[in-house]
Amino acid sequence: MAAGETMSETPLHATPLHTAAKRNDVARIEALLADGADIEARDDSGATALLVATHENNVAAARLLIAAGADVNAKDKISDSPYLYAGARGHLDILKLTLTHGADLKSTNRFGGTALIPASERGHVETVRTLIAAGVDVDHVNNLGWTALLEAVILGNGGERHRQIVDALIKAGADINLADREGVTPLQHARGHGYDEIEQLLVAAGAR
Repeated sequence: MAAGETMSETPLHATPLHTAAKRNDVARIEALLADGADIEARDDSGATALLVATHENNVAAARLLIAAGADVNAKDKISDSPYLYAGARGHLDILKLTLTHGADLKSTNRFGGTALIPASERGHVETVRTLIAAGVDVDHVNNLGWTALLEAVILGNGGERHRQIVDALIKAGADINLADREGVTPLQHARGHGYDEIEQLLVAAGAR
């Protein structure tokens, strides 16, 4: 399964709690928890019921599970957690719930990136702003040698959402001259892609 891809079918060995979470069936979740269902049980992918709810952006199910004590940092076999997945996919309501219930801002995905990096790449403006406000390290470097700013430029499309993200990262104090492993800076990448508005933002902030 690709990064951040939503599962189309319930995995084998999913518990009734997983199934209820996938269906956003709050009444069923409440009944299962009252009967002593293991809130941290894993399916074959290593996902908890909360992660399944997060995959589907089922806010009601996620809210109930989190309130009942589900671990927002519990990772599956490919190192996705409810917190990281919500950030990567821009599931803002669930992300905010995880942030108020112990999200580990330093946790990283299988690419060594924080939640801020894929959120920046994918153009989730409000998610980026929320993560910045929460205190995620804006200059964290992932296994590819890229920061959130570099990914917003390199993997973004140069449009308005990515321009807003670059602006937010600059205002948050991101190191605008932190280069990739080949020594190419965000400004050089922006110029190479022809992203004029992002280039202007970076130049105005003193980028080289």
